Amino acid sequence: MGGLPAGPLGKPRSPGLVILLTIVTFGVWAVVWSHQNGEELNRRTGQGLGGIAYLFITLLFSPVTMFLMAGEVEQMYRRDGKEPPITTMWGLWFLLPLIGNLIWYVRIQGALNDYWASNGSTHTPGL
Repeated sequence: MGGLPAGPLGKPRSPGLVILLTIVTFGVWAVVWSHQNGEELNRRTGQGLGGIAYLFITLLFSPVTMFLMAGEVEQMYRRDGKEPPITTMWGLWFLLPLIGNLIWYVRIQGALNDYWASNGSTHTPGL
């Protein structure tokens, strides 16, 4: 892992369930999801913003979350010497209302799930 700390693996989550809960909770779940993933990324890499920062950024200006989280996932893959399935530029999906957000959530959660699984996570996608 390039000499960087390798903390605990994150928890795979079902992209469909994340989207459904975000819709049902009128966006509240998106804030919770951002916090959870931000915290897991920070624990895994020892870098990044962490959950509390993602919580506030998502509450105040959610499109920024789309760039920041994609960037952290991209860097996590690169530190492991892997080609990332997404890049920071995936944050531009916020420009396409509704469908862009759906595509982004599916892709970012898929990239996280793939990373966790490729590094030995035995959890099945849930919440």
